[in-house]
Amino acid sequence: MQLDLNLLTALDALLEEGSVTDAAARLHVSAPAMSRTLGRIRRATGDQILVRTGRTMTPTPRALALRATVHQLVQQAQAVLSPQTEVDLSRLDRTFILKWHDALAAAAGPALLRTLRAQAPGVRLRFLAEAATDTHDPRRGDIDLEAASSQPSSPEIRREIVGHDRLVLAMRPGHPLDSAALTIEDYAAAEHVTVSRRGRLRDPVDDALQALGLARQVGVAAPTNATALQFVRHHDLVVAVPELVSRRLLDDFGLRVRPLPKPLTMPAIPVYVAWHQRYDNDPAHTWLRGQARTALRGACAGPQTPAATPPGAEDSRGSAAGRIAAEVGVVDGDGDPDPAGEPEFGHRGGHG
Repeated sequence: MQLDLNLLTALDALLEEGSVTDAAARLHVSAPAMSRTLGRIRRATGDQILVRTGRTMTPTPRALALRATVHQLVQQAQAVLSPQTEVDLSRLDRTFILKWHDALAAAAGPALLRTLRAQAPGVRLRFLAEAATDTHDPRRGDIDLEAASSQPSSPEIRREIVGHDRLVLAMRPGHPLDSAALTIEDYAAAEHVTVSRRGRLRDPVDDALQALGLARQVGVAAPTNATALQFVRHHDLVVAVPELVSRRLLDDFGLRVRPLPKPLTMPAIPVYVAWHQRYDNDPAHTWLRGQARTALRGACAGPQTPAATPPGAEDSRGSAAGRIAAEVGVVDGDGDPDPAGEPEFGHRGGHG
């Protein structure tokens, strides 16, 4: 027997209205059409369902027994087939999987978690570290939301730029370049650290220096920003790091920050959030994207180092009130350029 779910809707209307005419008006069909549908319901159930008593229709005992169940089934079917536009955050019980570059997770993750705990205490977050070879793919539903500086190339992946960062130089107090006028030649002659999870000793800064006819000496390749800054903290090394998302580490390690020496310039680093198009109309995911967007924009909105720092001046990283409220955490960045030639601090498995 082939089940016609339209009969459930008609049966619900008939039992609610107790009248063929009123049920027909409720469903916007003619009375003869509803009468024929009642006949089909009777044949399907083997029961009269409604019987005439004078001028009214009276439900049979079977109809009375079915009334609540039928109504519930119809309501459930309508919920399944209707667009979901709202979510009860207080009752939301869901785990979201986020693959964010560690710098972004450290800079924006705490603010995101505070919001989620306040609005949706039943929500859990799983932050996955980026790896040289990715095993998680948002196209398979493994990832709910990504955040990094590389632009996704798959057409089914939605993307949005939520902010920008820029590279600055970090060095320890007392470094020879800390108190002197910083020239491009002095910078190139210093010993450097690169950040690459694959241990590469060259990054886009080297390409920019080469275009100026210069080369630098790279003595160490570190897998994360935090590791690179530890090297810088204890040795006369220089590293280029994204300023805003690294600010708390720079402050906690007591490092000096200086802008890139002219005429060396590097493009701004974009911060993308990305998700699979399957989540476009998911209310809970839409809410999560909004909260993540706010947290990431906050992390990318701190004060920046001025374009020039007078020799011997203190580093200008802003007041404590203007610092990014980020947790100290490892950052597995990488120095390879994307196809557009932009410096990056996070990739989706293509480089590193």
